[in-house]
Amino acid sequence: MTRNPMIGAVCAGLLAACASVPRPDTGTPAATANLDDAVVAETWVSDGDPADEIDSLAVWPTEDGQAWLIATAKATHRLIVFDAASGRRLRTVGERGDGPGRFNRPNGIAVFGDLLFVVERDNHRVQALHLPDFAPLGTFGADVLRSPYGLWVDETSPQQLQLFVTDSFMADYRTGTLPPVEEMSQRVKRFRVDLDEQGRPHAQYQGAFGDTSAAGMLRIVESIAGDPAHDRLLIADEDRRVGSTLRDYALDGKYRDRDLPAFDAEAEGVSLWACDADTGYWIATDQERPTRFRVFDRETLQPRGVFSGRTVANTDGQALYAAALPNFPAGALFVQHDDRAVAAFDLRDIAQALRLDPGCVE
Repeated sequence: MTRNPMIGAVCAGLLAACASVPRPDTGTPAATANLDDAVVAETWVSDGDPADEIDSLAVWPTEDGQAWLIATAKATHRLIVFDAASGRRLRTVGERGDGPGRFNRPNGIAVFGDLLFVVERDNHRVQALHLPDFAPLGTFGADVLRSPYGLWVDETSPQQLQLFVTDSFMADYRTGTLPPVEEMSQRVKRFRVDLDEQGRPHAQYQGAFGDTSAAGMLRIVESIAGDPAHDRLLIADEDRRVGSTLRDYALDGKYRDRDLPAFDAEAEGVSLWACDADTGYWIATDQERPTRFRVFDRETLQPRGVFSGRTVANTDGQALYAAALPNFPAGALFVQHDDRAVAAFDLRDIAQALRLDPGCVE
C-alpha cells in the first residue's frame, strides 16, 4: 500500500554542516574553495568505493522514523542503500541484467511514497520497485527512450503521477556530435503513471519536448527538477561548449526564454528546497573540485550565494530532504562525492552560512 508522499521533503535542495556524527576521512580532500564561497562542513562523508561510480540519490523515510539514502551505482549496475542519519552503508540491491530487479547502467532515481523509480541508460527504460523490499513492479519506456539519464516525478492528482525523463542520445558519443536539430525536440520524454488499488504503476507515454532554437536547445541533458507552484522545470544542460547552465522551461514543455548564468564547470544535480507553498530556494551543483553548490531564489531565480564543503568534490547527483531526521532536525542535503561516496550537509548550517530565511529551518 502506498503511503502519502512527503512532497517538498524528498525532491528539493540546499546546504549544510557541523555535526553530532563523526566525519570520516575519505583521503580525498577537496582543493581550496573560491574565496567568495561560504565553506560548510559536511555532517558526514561515507566510506566509498570508486568502482561503483555513484551518480544519483533519493531519500525514503522508513516506518521507524529513520530514512534510507538510495544511490545508483552505474559501473556496478546496482543500487546502494545508506543510513541517511550516519552515512553507514546498509546493503546493495540488484546486479547487471535486463530482467526484473536487475539494472544496466542505472542513473536517475526518484522516490514517491513507497515507489522507487530508476532510470537505466543502457536498458533504455524506467524500472519501478516497491519499498522497502525492492520488489520489481514493472518497467516502461523501452519503446521510446534512447539514452535516458535523469527524471523528476510530479503528482498531478490522487493516484496519478507525471514523470519527466531526460533523453541525451547523441549522433556520435565519441566526438560529442549532437543529433540533427529536428531531433532535439525529443530531449525530455513525458509519461503518465496511474496507480492501481494495490499501488502498482501503469505508465503511458505522453510525448516529448525540447526547444530547437539556439537559445533554448537542450544539448546534453541529465538532471531535471520541477516546481508546480511556479509552473517551472529547471533542466541542466551540460554542454560546456555553449556554457553549461540550467534552462527554465514550463511544465507544458515550453522554453521560457530564460537561463541561469553559465556555470564554471558542468551544471549537474538540481533540487528544490520549498520553505512553504511559494517560497524557498533552488540548489544546483557546479561540478568542480571542490564542488560549488549554487543557491537561487525559488521564484525569481536570483542568485543567493555559493557554498562548498570541506571534502566534497566532483559531485553529480543530490537529494534534499526537508523533514526532520536523526542528526538533522531541519533536514539535510545529500550529495554524491567524487563517484565513490555520498555526503550530507545540515540545512541549518547552510541557511546560517548564506544568511537564508531562518524560517526554512525552524
